[in-house]
Amino acid sequence: MGMGYLILAGAIMLFSWLVSSRLKSKFEHYSKLQLQNGMSGAEIAEKMLADNGIRDVRVISTPGRLTDHYNPADKTVNLSEAVYNQRNAAAAAVAAHECGHAVQHAVGYQWLTMRSKLVPVVNVASTYMQWILLAGILMMKTFPSLLLIGIIIFAATTLFSIVTLPVEYDASNRALAWLENKRMLTQQEQAGAKDSLKWAARTYVVAALGSIATLLYYVSIYMGGSRRD
Repeated sequence: MGMGYLILAGAIMLFSWLVSSRLKSKFEHYSKLQLQNGMSGAEIAEKMLADNGIRDVRVISTPGRLTDHYNPADKTVNLSEAVYNQRNAAAAAVAAHECGHAVQHAVGYQWLTMRSKLVPVVNVASTYMQWILLAGILMMKTFPSLLLIGIIIFAATTLFSIVTLPVEYDASNRALAWLENKRMLTQQEQAGAKDSLKWAARTYVVAALGSIATLLYYVSIYMGGSRRD
């Protein structure tokens, strides 16, 4: 199982790198596709919020690249500086996607609600999880329950990765539907926005697969130790 896991982990890492590289190249490509409507990412976001009747969410600029996110705690759509200011298909896609999360929040989308409830658990788990798992493996013969505790904690982070998938795909679908229905983009720009979000979503798929594979690896260690006992 050890060698099998290493091969699987290597394959997932390679796939993750390929998807990440492809995503960056896609965004660079569509960042050169300037919008005919001349709107910036911030303006796109503000209009989508207004069209969905959302008046209590602010659109703000945040430092860095690919730092775009929606914060349900303070109801802010945080757009990276490039997305906030630029006027291209990639910026429009990202801005609308993050507003898709704001729409989810406003309508009480159940998967977003579930993910939000898992955030505190995941934050605590990420702090202690690796140490508990390592200690659990080292103490497998004397205290096997410690590894089981680590597995349960890791399972919570895996569940978070899985729940994230419908949240991200739904946000993209909402974004693309709004962009198309309101005729915000030309046909070429719409295709670029769709392609950008498709590759962005695949990064979450890779993350979920990696988490599931790692969880199964720790489960196999625990089960193997239990059988020997």
